[in-house]
Amino acid sequence: MKRTAAITAATVIVPRLSWADGADAAKHWVDTEFKQSALSRDDQIKELQWFIDAAKPFQGMEIDVLSETIPTHSYESETLTKAFGEITGIKVNHQVLGEGEVVQAVQTQMQTNRNLYDGYINDSDLIGTHSRLQSAVNLTDWMAGEGKDVTNPGLDVDDFIGKAFTTGPDGKLWQLPDQQFANLYWFRKDWFDRDDIKKGFKAKYGYDLGVPVNWSAYEDIAEYFTNDVKNVDGVRIYGHMDYGKRAPDLGWRMTDAWLSMAGSTSPGLPNGRPIDEWGIRMEKGSCNPAGASITRGGGTNAPASVYAIAKWDEWLRKYAPPGAADYDFYQSLPALATGNVAQQIFWYTAFTANMVAPKSAGNNTVDDQGNPLWRMAPSPHGPYWKEGMKLGYQDCGSWTLFKSTPVDRRKAAWLYGQFCVSKTVDVTKSHVGLTIIRDSTVRHKSFTERAPKLGGLVEFYRSPDRNLWTPTGINVPDYPKLAQLWWQQIGDVNSGTFTPQQAMDRLAKEMDDVMARMQAADEQAKTYGGCGPRLNPEKDASAWLGTPDGPAKKLDNEKPKGETIAYDELIKRWAE
Repeated sequence: MKRTAAITAATVIVPRLSWADGADAAKHWVDTEFKQSALSRDDQIKELQWFIDAAKPFQGMEIDVLSETIPTHSYESETLTKAFGEITGIKVNHQVLGEGEVVQAVQTQMQTNRNLYDGYINDSDLIGTHSRLQSAVNLTDWMAGEGKDVTNPGLDVDDFIGKAFTTGPDGKLWQLPDQQFANLYWFRKDWFDRDDIKKGFKAKYGYDLGVPVNWSAYEDIAEYFTNDVKNVDGVRIYGHMDYGKRAPDLGWRMTDAWLSMAGSTSPGLPNGRPIDEWGIRMEKGSCNPAGASITRGGGTNAPASVYAIAKWDEWLRKYAPPGAADYDFYQSLPALATGNVAQQIFWYTAFTANMVAPKSAGNNTVDDQGNPLWRMAPSPHGPYWKEGMKLGYQDCGSWTLFKSTPVDRRKAAWLYGQFCVSKTVDVTKSHVGLTIIRDSTVRHKSFTERAPKLGGLVEFYRSPDRNLWTPTGINVPDYPKLAQLWWQQIGDVNSGTFTPQQAMDRLAKEMDDVMARMQAADEQAKTYGGCGPRLNPEKDASAWLGTPDGPAKKLDNEKPKGETIAYDELIKRWAE
């Protein structure tokens, strides 16, 4: 997840063992904190005994790890460090910072080879970077070789639903998922179910109000609630929420697969090939990015991408509450809880925990019994989208180890990381943060029982639809260098300095310029392991637009008839 916030830090110092030994501590934690698990109690005790034995060479060691600030990682830093310390005797300082600071720390450690932290929970969006720069540890080889003695035999990598996201172009696992969440569609089901509102929408648009399948319907719904319904129970309401402040999280708002939702990518999962959701071209079977501009066969400034940016800007101005264009991500989130927004096309499920908070906490989107008045559903797609394309973004914050970390500290951090995602712990952790990583967890009976309170989260993660939402993939050769280009160009659209076409033209050129420098470094010194960019020579855009593997031509009609689906039918489809 890529958000920039004021820097906050939570460093937990684990006390000395308060139990006779680790085995007693393990039993205490299983019988108190970790009662809910995909494992039986006996198997939990066996798994924790493995951790106790594997950690013996590292008892008394103090290690440092870093992650971003979301509820899941706060739970790890405040609770799991204490449990791990009491069970293994390893003290963990788990620091949480804004995502921008996490990316900066990762980049610094990669560039300097100085050991800043012993382990990171770092987005799988950097998979293309880690697998090319080779400064991270290849976990497939690590688990079979140097790290075999500290690799949990019950880790069960195939149980991780984001395994494909952390696999490099070499087929090796480079990161281990710790939390994941999707950006889905969010809407006020209680308002959508009102007969007067449904009748008014049907009379105006000629089709039923429901979950929008395409962007045309989303726009109609935004227009209807903003300018026709206007008020619900005395509250002025709006048909859309988003944010537009000129800050790094605005760039991540777009690289988090916004262009793919419009239909800018090539078909293919988990990412389009040859053109991915950033518009970067990389041929099938190759590991060398070939360009972002249309003139090089890319799609960053192609019609679908420009359409996506134009709609973001238009909807923000026409249908969002006043001031939204000046919000950053953390300012936009509380706006939903005030209860004056009918729908949001781009909503991160990481904050489900916030949206199920009680009314007493200021959340006006639950009833007096704490039941959500809202639901989440698949994101609608734009007019350029076709079957076989990804449909949005799924974050996958993942444990990442670096070669610059001394082996003993790396092993201790690997033990802590595996503990945080172990089957002993994962069901409990997932109930706290609601960022589910294991198939065995989402199918646990406790989530069946809790599903009605979570607005569709459980149903989504039990459905095959979850595979259509994926993180940034392997086409992006150096995430930190390229991601920083986005927010400034998108900010210029919000300010009115440049049109969407001008901004995306500039962005595509900047990306090509940066990749050209990467190409030179790779050709001279194998900086990117031979998998750095190899840019296509420039041709007229007409040579690429509309070709079978090129970006799509501009559509004559970018607003086809709106299409919706009843929420109950959607849930039925998921269940089947």
